[in-house]
Amino acid sequence: MVEPLIELKGICKSFGNSVVLDSVDLTIYRGEALVIVGPSGTGKSTILRIIAGLLAPDAGEIYVQGQRRLGLIEDAEDPIGIGMVFQQSALFDSLTVAENVGFLLYEHSKLPRRRIRELVHQRLEMVGLSDIGNRYPAQLSGGMRKRVSFARAIMANPENPTSTPEVLLYDEPTAGLDPIASTLIEDLVRQLQRAEAGCSTYVMVTHQESTIRRTADRVIMLYSGKVQWEGTVEDIDRTENPLIRQFFSGSVEGPIQVAG
Repeated sequence: MVEPLIELKGICKSFGNSVVLDSVDLTIYRGEALVIVGPSGTGKSTILRIIAGLLAPDAGEIYVQGQRRLGLIEDAEDPIGIGMVFQQSALFDSLTVAENVGFLLYEHSKLPRRRIRELVHQRLEMVGLSDIGNRYPAQLSGGMRKRVSFARAIMANPENPTSTPEVLLYDEPTAGLDPIASTLIEDLVRQLQRAEAGCSTYVMVTHQESTIRRTADRVIMLYSGKVQWEGTVEDIDRTENPLIRQFFSGSVEGPIQVAG
């Protein structure tokens, strides 16, 4: 048996009286591309934040490379690096692109500034933006801001090997982008998975069918707080699961309750 890279067991999370995750089990293996789908408000982004260590579950256990995680990411360092690309890119408007990408190294490393600038340039080259380091986020298109956030997520301190992200978490990376910009982002996700300095494992939340079909090795569906289906992209077209059939057809008729 292949040991899971990350394993969630019996994860529960509620916000007030709303149960978002109800005893969810989830396993992530090294080198795979896992995409989580489901209607809005079903806990997809919540589970990403729990995996990242930014949010604590109400119940359940989290194991990272076989070690149980207790508390949040600031309480103890995980044995692997986990990077996150947020839905809105989450760039600092007052900093240049280069300063955004190198922010953690400027703030938390002893590397000389010249070396940080070299590392920033390398990461920007990887996302196809080597010539925009002096621009500010407001001067960029939505797709370019997404790519800058990718460069920041894969930044690592060469003096601290454990800082290198082994897993990337993508929260709706193509949301709000036109089809061409979405294709560029989808291609980049796969390129970073294969790149020597990239991350071979990723978990993505997305609603967009093109993104699901072009970036997923394995797909799981969350609904009513539970994992309702799991399969490959090819299985999407073969399954008789009524939740999957309704979700991908966009029909208002079916077991998924549609808010009026």
